[in-house]
Parts: sequence; C-alpha cells; structure tokens
Amino acid sequence: ADAARIGPIDRIFTRIGAADDLAGGRSTFMVEMTETASILHHATPQSLVLMDEIGRGTSTYDGMSLAWACADHLARECRSFTLFATHYFELVQLAAHYPQIHNVHLDAVEHGHSIVFLHQLKEGAADRSYGLHVANLAGLPAKVLKTARAKLAQLEQQADQQLQQDHDQPQMALHLLPDPEPDPQPGPEPARHPVLDELAQLDLHNLTPIQALALLEQLQNRVRD
Repeated sequence: ADAARIGPIDRIFTRIGAADDLAGGRSTFMVEMTETASILHHATPQSLVLMDEIGRGTSTYDGMSLAWACADHLARECRSFTLFATHYFELVQLAAHYPQIHNVHLDAVEHGHSIVFLHQLKEGAADRSYGLHVANLAGLPAKVLKTARAKLAQLEQQADQQLQQDHDQPQMALHLLPDPEPDPQPGPEPARHPVLDELAQLDLHNLTPIQALALLEQLQNRVRD
C-alpha cells in the first residue's frame, strides 16, 4: 500500500506458516493451537492480528469448527483489527452476522490448467480455490494431477447431489452460535487447614533427614485427625 491509516496499535500478533516442535513433543497442529490460544487470550481492540489457515492441521469438521469459533471470538470478544485468511468457504457466512466483518479475495486469471495470481484485492469471497493449480506450479507429476482432477470432479458431483437432495439443510452449513453460558460462580473457599501454613513456614534447608521425617509424621497424624 502507498499509505494506510489504521490507528494506534498496541501489539501485532501473527499465526502464519507450519512448524512443529518434535523435540518438545508438540505436533504442527499443537504449535498452531498454542499460538492461536495466546492470541485469543491477549489481543485487544487496539491489536493487529494476522491469522492464516486456522484448523487445517486436523479433520475437516474439527478444523472448520475451530476456525469458525476463533473468527467469531476475534469479532465478538477481542474486536481486534484482523486479517483472517482461510480456505473454509463456509466462514464467509460470518459477514452476514457481523457488520464489522468483510469478505475479500485476491484476484487470479486461469488459462487451461495454469493460473496467474494478480495480487489485486477484490470485494467479496472467492468462488473457488486453486490448490491443483498451485500443485501444478510446484511440479507435481502430470499423472498425479490427472488423478487429483478426476477425484475432485467426483467429490464435487457428490456434493452437488447431496445439496440437491438436502436443499433445506445445505451440507456443512454453519450458523451463528449463541453466546456460551457463563462459567458458574465459584462458591466460598473451604477453610484453610493450619498444617498448610506450617508447611509454608518450614525452613527445609536447616532440617536433618531424621527431623524432616519426624515432622512429616506429626503433620500426617494431624491431617488424619
């Protein structure tokens, strides 16, 4: 952009790319969810949030539900200035429920099995994705792409048939969800046992093993009583 006016920004949050932490026992999807959780907990109405492809690391229904819920939370709770990129077409329905949400897409021109991305922002949602075109640009074998196109045509035909049979309830349609029930208010905290105060005041570094064992036995007996 030649210029932009976005107001004061307190922090910039991003959830972009795919990476795992195998040494730490975290899968790619766990890393994605951990970073997403941090954003949803800390973003404010003065934050700039850039989210890319939330929910793609798990099953279709799980991923789409998570993406929908995250976008919904950003719009209702965080109210941050957000760019939320996704291939889940179902999420475009959010714009009908929230006046602050707008659908945009990047323009592209197709010619046969090739594609040229124009890097121009257009109003409205995209009418399709270009996964097979990108795979072609990446150099996947022609036989693989041919098989993928045949499978895509089969899946689209099945989806059209399902929509025709179930026109009152479109497949995978998502609707605005009500506000979640608030967490129940916690009751009064139970009285604190005096043994806990004694444990907190112990100077463990100046106790011998025999003294520590004897003291532990005394405290255990008091708790049992």
